[in-house]
Amino acid sequence: MSEARQCPAVLIAAPASGQGKTTVTAALARLHRNLGRKVRVFKCGPDFLDPMILERASGAPVYQLDLWMIGADESRRLLWEAAGDADLILIEGVMGLFDGTPSSADLARHFGVPVLAVIDGTAMAQTFGALALGLARYQPDLPFAGVLANRVGTLRHAQLLEGSLTEGLRWYGGLSRERGIELPSRHLGLVQASELNDLDARLDAAAEALAASCDAALPPAVSFAAPAPAALSTSLKGVRIGVARDEAFAFTYGANLELLRNLGAHLEFFSPLHDRELPAVDSLYLPGGYPELHHHALAANAPMLEAIRAHHAQDKPLLAECGGMLYLLDALTDVAGERAALLGLLPGEATMQKRLAALALQAVELPEGTLRGHTYHHSLTSTTLEPIARGLSPNGGRGNEAVYRQGRLTASYVHFYFPSNPDAAAALLRP
Repeated sequence: MSEARQCPAVLIAAPASGQGKTTVTAALARLHRNLGRKVRVFKCGPDFLDPMILERASGAPVYQLDLWMIGADESRRLLWEAAGDADLILIEGVMGLFDGTPSSADLARHFGVPVLAVIDGTAMAQTFGALALGLARYQPDLPFAGVLANRVGTLRHAQLLEGSLTEGLRWYGGLSRERGIELPSRHLGLVQASELNDLDARLDAAAEALAASCDAALPPAVSFAAPAPAALSTSLKGVRIGVARDEAFAFTYGANLELLRNLGAHLEFFSPLHDRELPAVDSLYLPGGYPELHHHALAANAPMLEAIRAHHAQDKPLLAECGGMLYLLDALTDVAGERAALLGLLPGEATMQKRLAALALQAVELPEGTLRGHTYHHSLTSTTLEPIARGLSPNGGRGNEAVYRQGRLTASYVHFYFPSNPDAAAALLRP
């Protein structure tokens, strides 16, 4: 059996969303990378945008960790593999440290990874210490590394924050509130890395600012147990899968693509925005993204619309998730009220909302098997189709998303995590 592996590691968490976890995680990754260290970064929970930034910061692929959607065994495998060649493992938490079931704290405790708490120091002085102490002591068995302040003003401000810490809590430094450091965002989260022409300059500036206030010593090593050996089939051997990838469709889990390749599939990337024809493929995968920002251009690309319609007419597999599903509808209307006619393979229309419409983890029992994933969208869809299944969230609440099927076409708001059931994922895309 393989041996356990040790690697310095820390989980970057915060009391709430919006504290700047991604900026700090990216700054730490770039700082250590610039020092010649090999850094592997993971993102806790479902997310597509943060990993894009973190990949640029670290120079290595970023995968998800989660005790429910990914599972403890798969999360262990990913950490163990990373520990084999990394000098440092960083894990960016999700939401607030204790939010959700399971939470970032649950994951940190399960794998023994110490928590580095990021707290937005804006308009705060000694209360910073009280908040830090609460995070550190709320669950006594939680491994806790220390605290890092974000959006710090003057040097005096940083000294006040550091001086407020009690009971031996370690100060990891502070990141200033300079505009050249913060990462811009829009309605679904951070702006995509490919859209930020100055991203590397921002990352280097953040790394330099962080280095000026803290040392770059590695955290203590964490021991990651070896995973159980797993057999993987070749059920997609020789299958050619077309994967949409451009400014409108970019929300893909790296683990999903890796799994498809490991199952034997050959992936062909294409752009519904810019390409005039499909590559020669057996199946299509239309992931989520921002079709609402490009719906007029998508509608104007008539050759691509016809090519996808022809693919469906030949009864070839087509899997569409969230933004990919919106592309299949008769039309999509943006928040400004501008409507564009799209593929028309699913009867109905979608309208973008100014507020979040759904956010939840999802487990969906399909005829092919149960797949886990999540939903996160700002649109509402009306259709006459009856769903073949609905998702269930482990945390309850809204978000029981419908899954629709027309022939070999499967569409839903759910972003599926394929490794949660490789056989089911393969069945959706196998001719």
